[in-house]
Amino acid sequence: MSPGGKDEKPFATRVRGRLEAVAAGAALLLAGVNAAFVRTAAGQRWENAALAGRREDETLAAARTADHMLDHITLSSLGVAVAVLALIGLVRRRSVLTAVAVGTVGVSLVLAEVLKRYVLHRPDLVDAPRRLLGNSFPSGHTTIAMSVLFGLTLVVPYRLRGVAVGVCALWATFVGAYTVAAGWHRPSDTIGADLLVLAVACALTALLARSGRVRPVADRPRPLRALFVIAPLSGVALAGLGSGALLLVESMFRLPPGDPAVPRLAYAGGHALAAGASAAVTLVLLALLRRVDLDRPQSPDEA
Repeated sequence: MSPGGKDEKPFATRVRGRLEAVAAGAALLLAGVNAAFVRTAAGQRWENAALAGRREDETLAAARTADHMLDHITLSSLGVAVAVLALIGLVRRRSVLTAVAVGTVGVSLVLAEVLKRYVLHRPDLVDAPRRLLGNSFPSGHTTIAMSVLFGLTLVVPYRLRGVAVGVCALWATFVGAYTVAAGWHRPSDTIGADLLVLAVACALTALLARSGRVRPVADRPRPLRALFVIAPLSGVALAGLGSGALLLVESMFRLPPGDPAVPRLAYAGGHALAAGASAAVTLVLLALLRRVDLDRPQSPDEA
């Protein structure tokens, strides 16, 4: 395609359309997850069982590791992460792209807090103990991890996108699972956070496409990226979502409510779903941005 040719506008339009469709779909899925797990008695029972299963596994190394990992996600570490995103963008002299990357973090966190505190309350449908009634949807820790990952994915140069995601993706995708393992959040909280960040990142990136700041890239095959980034994320997504769904069905529908195996299976299923969902939304964003350069300079003099 020529630098100023007629094909660039249709390309930007196609990219924008895909991003906007996924943003809308993610928002609808977020509402569906909340409706299924927070606003139904069956969903609340399953997630309460998952929390009970976690308490039965207090001695697991996973729980101790989760507490240790989550303790590092603080306001200070968040500030450092945002500063790194801003520094990368400013060094590249991409002020608009910097705003989108930092905005992905900021808007996601603001929306997560507003939804959690003022919009998506948790009704008591199963006469649960008071300690289980506090609203925690969506997860703030998962929102931080995934929004920083997505912000980094957007702000780095296209040729380094795979490296950046490879370095950070598995850590970020497992934060959701860690919040379940630590007993800080229910599985739906982490899935909701994943979908929220995906919706925000896609919506803001669609604004770049709307302003014509996306260009096609004739990318060559990258076997190392496929081996060390795509393959691990695909494995976590397929294994997590697949095994989590099976365990959810087993614990929710096939066993009687009082069966002592229900909490253990619910916890294992929720843990798997949390990891799988984070990996899946990361793959979705990478697929949307495949062969798409963001805020590419208009001429060699601007590079």
